[in-house]
Amino acid sequence: MTSFEFAFIVDPLPELKAYKDSSVAMMRAAAARGHAVWAIRREDIVWRDGVVAARAAPLALHADDHDWYTADEEDVRALSAFDAVLMRQDPPFDFEYVAATWLLERAAVAGARVFNAPRAVRDHSEKLAITEFPQFIPVTLVAREPGRIHAFIDEIGDVVLKPLDGMGGSQVFRVAAKDPNRNVIVETLTCNGARTIMAQHYLPGIRDGDKRVLIIGGEIVPYALARIPREGETRGNLAAGGRGVAMPLTVREWEIAGFLAPILWKRGLLIVGLDIIDGHLTEINVTSPTCMVEITAQQGFDVAGLAIGMLERLCV
Repeated sequence: MTSFEFAFIVDPLPELKAYKDSSVAMMRAAAARGHAVWAIRREDIVWRDGVVAARAAPLALHADDHDWYTADEEDVRALSAFDAVLMRQDPPFDFEYVAATWLLERAAVAGARVFNAPRAVRDHSEKLAITEFPQFIPVTLVAREPGRIHAFIDEIGDVVLKPLDGMGGSQVFRVAAKDPNRNVIVETLTCNGARTIMAQHYLPGIRDGDKRVLIIGGEIVPYALARIPREGETRGNLAAGGRGVAMPLTVREWEIAGFLAPILWKRGLLIVGLDIIDGHLTEINVTSPTCMVEITAQQGFDVAGLAIGMLERLCV
């Protein structure tokens, strides 16, 4: 088997939770297949004289989740020197993240294989990307003017409000038409009409889980991770205390994923996480989709191995 060099742009290594982190799972899968694994911090990416480079640390991967890596001495290398570069930095998707996509796009022009494609990451707001596929989504409003949002709440009766730049269920509110707090919630989320938010019809099927469906290089993982809310909670996000249960995809989930998979892969999105609630598409995650570890542990399907195998085929 040909050996490749894969660089992962990730959050600081000591902060990664190896027992559940999808990036760590892919690093381990790559190392197990004989590939060299390097780690890069986003802030260490620089451009000089037409070359995008970064300080990169070669890693040795261990099975112990508490002592999961050994980093060797860093070396400054052009990103085009690696066989593939995986952008796996977690949100928030702020200006620094956008700046990183511009630099990575320059690296790609110089010959670097960068996944997910920087332009595609920049062009796919994880909340707003669903508006391209209205046939699959719940009744949705995107607006910033409080009057429009209140009219939507009155019309639908039971809605979910969320910021466009949140993650992990942060600042997600369920609001009913008679909710005495609706005014302050709308004021807070919109910053009194200065910030655009998303409002969606509340889907009672959330009780059965907010399903994460993974697509790797256009190939659909046949199991979803249902993030099931804890008692008294609306959000299923694992970061909000949800319980993850891996299960086979439903017919509807296959339909949605099957329609989106070739479109998103054509745009250079190697790893995508669809969020589907009650048969409705609610998010398209492209920055650092997770849930690989849980699906593999519960169903025996090697999601990280699928991702590395896809990279191997792309690098030959």
